[in-house]
Amino acid sequence: MLEPPFSTDQHALFLDFDGTLVGIAPCPSAIERPLHMPQLLLHTQQILGGALAIVTGRSIADIDHYLAPLEFAVAGEHGAHRRDTQGHLHHNHAWAAAQTTYMLRAAQLLQIEHPALWCEVKTTGFTLHYRSAPALEQACWDTLAPLATQTPACTLVRGKYGIELRPSDVGKGVAVRSYMQESVFAGRKPVFVGDDVADEDGFDAAQHAGGYGIKVGSGPTVARYRADGPADVRAWLQRLVSSTVAPSE
Repeated sequence: MLEPPFSTDQHALFLDFDGTLVGIAPCPSAIERPLHMPQLLLHTQQILGGALAIVTGRSIADIDHYLAPLEFAVAGEHGAHRRDTQGHLHHNHAWAAAQTTYMLRAAQLLQIEHPALWCEVKTTGFTLHYRSAPALEQACWDTLAPLATQTPACTLVRGKYGIELRPSDVGKGVAVRSYMQESVFAGRKPVFVGDDVADEDGFDAAQHAGGYGIKVGSGPTVARYRADGPADVRAWLQRLVSSTVAPSE
């Protein structure tokens, strides 16, 4: 990893989860979380004066499960639900689930036809995962894309081993901008670390605010820096912590 310039006094840190802090697994529930990761994130949060948030496609409850017993500021489902640094919940979406029932049904029928697929239903949409059957990527897209054009309130995103339907008014960039309005983050330069297509919006928001993005893995990106994989990201965080005297707990 090319070490980017980073100041614990001047930067704020936004981290994706899957593919960034932990590796990609055949299904989201099969990830392996390093035992030390919650404490590593806590120490990173401390040296940043609290200016750290997880920004993910997962739910907030999911992140809390994997990082228990600790709780962090989390923007879940791409920012549709956001917990701020004070623990308050904000819901930023206008979702009409009834309008997309036919799309969910199409995804579930495709899953029945191809059991290697897995449809993850969320409160503001769903993700059709093809991690165990990459050859089915185009079939998934061809099934859902024509239907998405009939519902302007939602956006269909082709991500890493999954196609996600989410509200058009949410995104990781929106989540970053919302956090930057909080006093803990205000005046700092945002750094966004992520691995997927959905993270490009976060990179763009960070760089427009004077910070930068770190792309994890291969593929085209607007991010100015790149890391090889989650182990690379965790090692970078550990170096930040080790080189800084954290405040006493």
